Amino acid sequence: MVDYKFKTEPYEHQLEAFNKSCEIVNYALLMDMGTGKTKVALDTIGYAFGNKKIDLALIVAPKGVIANWLGEIDIHLSDHIKREIMLWKPNLTKTVRAALKKLSEPSESHLKFLLMNIEAFSTQKGVSVAEFFVKNFRTFMVVDESTTIKNRQAKRTKSITGVGREALYKRILTGSPVTKSPLDLYSQMNFLDESILGFTSYYTFQNRYAVMQRRNLGAHSFNHVVGYRRLDELTFKLAQHSYRVRKEDCLDLPAKVYMKRIVELTAEQKKAYEQMKHFALARLDNGELSTTKNVLTQLMRLQQICCGQLTDDAGIVHKLASNRITELLNICEELQGKALIWATWTMDIRSIAEALRDRFSVQAVATLHGETPDSERQKVVESFQDRQSDLRFIVGHPKTGGYGLTLTAASTVIYYSNSYDLELRIQSEDRAHRIGQTNKVTYIDLISPKTVDERIVTALRYKIVIADAILGEDARGWLI
Repeated sequence: MVDYKFKTEPYEHQLEAFNKSCEIVNYALLMDMGTGKTKVALDTIGYAFGNKKIDLALIVAPKGVIANWLGEIDIHLSDHIKREIMLWKPNLTKTVRAALKKLSEPSESHLKFLLMNIEAFSTQKGVSVAEFFVKNFRTFMVVDESTTIKNRQAKRTKSITGVGREALYKRILTGSPVTKSPLDLYSQMNFLDESILGFTSYYTFQNRYAVMQRRNLGAHSFNHVVGYRRLDELTFKLAQHSYRVRKEDCLDLPAKVYMKRIVELTAEQKKAYEQMKHFALARLDNGELSTTKNVLTQLMRLQQICCGQLTDDAGIVHKLASNRITELLNICEELQGKALIWATWTMDIRSIAEALRDRFSVQAVATLHGETPDSERQKVVESFQDRQSDLRFIVGHPKTGGYGLTLTAASTVIYYSNSYDLELRIQSEDRAHRIGQTNKVTYIDLISPKTVDERIVTALRYKIVIADAILGEDARGWLI
């Protein structure tokens, strides 16, 4: 048992992961979404700092994840550890430069955190900043959602791997490092240490574990992967340098685990959102928004903008550039097993289904909404409940799929957008969490910060009826 003062009491599997890995330099935390791998990483960082082994933690994660680390640090890092935290901003304004300069000043008393989104490593500016800190500080480097660096040819993968060579400690965090093929492992483990797999060349690695076939296409020929081999050997190598836990193995986890993923608004969405907000507030000041129903209508329009659409006065729906589907796909890449995805608007349901089919397969996706014939709904449910079927994702509207159906094959429920109806939220949550469910269920809300998303999700999670809340509060507060 390692001697460390935890701020929040770890679950049994978290304690086991911490004890196994805290003294190891390079390690993979392969822990299902919702099992608390971020806490394990933070406890290990705190332990390394307390033993005077590091000065800086460089956290690298996708845009939708990196902001969550701010809250996780506050929740889990021991209070006795003083810290300086900076969230990377690509715009090197005078304020940002001053913050970087302050972070770069040596300090024996404070643990420094530099939080960077993975996309920053596709730019020379981001790489240069990361290189400076890693070379000048004893660094603990974490790549969260590490399947984002599985493409060995991507610029960000090369940059992150290069920066990582200077780090003293390294971790990768993911629910599963293999999303499409065992070859996904190479870049992720190479970031940690190329000696783990024992290959300095990807092609040598590929020839060892993949079955190749020479194919001709016109005047060109190429090697094509047709199968895999020696997977027991590969699994053994991985097991020596990783901790794996599935959600169903965590007996002491709560039955429901709630998470959020941050989705930044695009410039087009921000402009539309501000215009709609000012329009709604002007109507409120004129006394036109005198009823809760009218305020809810304006909130709905603001939330539509967050999801990438805008309905004009003629009822025509216009698409806006949005990051939301991209973030949803990132989440789905990390998931094991089946998932329910709830969305409020039919146009979103169609767009989500199309994107998932392109990323995974046509057979992997089905929809449940008002236009789905009754004869098809039961077939969808039966196929989804069949653990052997190819159907992995149901994309639906809570009013259609959220009542009466048993969808316990899913242990993950994603809210692309939320209805303002508390009953719909409760009912849609319970499609997966009911008799027949043998696993813990993780609920993930996609949230655009500083928008109605935040207030609505908070209200629904705390079982607050939004209509009643607006009646009892200043409606202006909800619109702002």
